[in-house]
Amino acid sequence: MAGDDEDYVYDEESGEWLPASQLAAKQAAGEAIEVRDAVGNLLADGDSVTLIKDLDVKGAGQTLKRGTVIPSIRLTGDAQEIDCRYPGIKGLVLRAEFVRKR
Repeated sequence: MAGDDEDYVYDEESGEWLPASQLAAKQAAGEAIEVRDAVGNLLADGDSVTLIKDLDVKGAGQTLKRGTVIPSIRLTGDAQEIDCRYPGIKGLVLRAEFVRKR
């Protein structure tokens, strides 16, 4: 093992010693969350979505109407929340149940 500088860590799930990079990749794959829209389509970063109902935006004093297109969403790590940008509204987070993938 000369020249092998990688640290090994114990994986409690499998009971094996694994290289740190391999364990990190395994954990990242296990933490992947599927975010689905109102009709079951899988959403990904950068997708455009359309609102399926009128939504009152708290704090902005504005209503987003049904059919409004929200371009380039970002997933938050929560299975039901997506982060997006819309002119005039900072920090807009929408529930996936109120959008449909375009």
